[in-house]
Amino acid sequence: MSDLLPPTPGQTVGPFFGYALPYAHGNEVVEAGTAGAVRLHGTVRDGAGTPVPDALVEIWHADPVGNVVGRSGSLLRDGTFTGWGRAETDREGGFWFRTLTPGPTAPGRAAFFHVTLFARGLQDRLFTRAYVPAEDGAGQAALAADPLLASLDAQRRATLVTVREPDGALRFDIRMQGEGETVFLTYDDGPDAGRDGVGA
Repeated sequence: MSDLLPPTPGQTVGPFFGYALPYAHGNEVVEAGTAGAVRLHGTVRDGAGTPVPDALVEIWHADPVGNVVGRSGSLLRDGTFTGWGRAETDREGGFWFRTLTPGPTAPGRAAFFHVTLFARGLQDRLFTRAYVPAEDGAGQAALAADPLLASLDAQRRATLVTVREPDGALRFDIRMQGEGETVFLTYDDGPDAGRDGVGA
């Protein structure tokens, strides 16, 4: 039978999120009222600039003092901070997380959120980073010294740095292709091997 049937294309990773992957409070990494809580939010857009209403965004990051929490059971949300969350986009392509601002994992390093994107038409998920904006001289120096950011021109670098809004929230928009495309990463030999990749 296999000799009679041609191979079919690989399955894309979406859309199928509405019943399979989102779960209650997945975007609430910390509870409302938690000291130091911050809102990380943005919009996912495709190459034409159209909002993507059925994408899925995941984050994972260190705690405010730079400790990476290695703990299972993130889905249970039992009050222990794990730094991991999952949010689906709404009809306007918007997503948000309530979490804590990550700290640098080593002195002089830039702090960032690991971000993973699942969306229609993708053969696999996309990886990127959302860096915490510089709040002082040390933060500016850390961003300037970051190997990934230093390898990019100013326009591309800007797609990886969150924007602090007047209310303290962090904005991080994701553009899958085209003008202003977010820098996506490939990982060849470990977490520090990221390089500029393709958007879709």
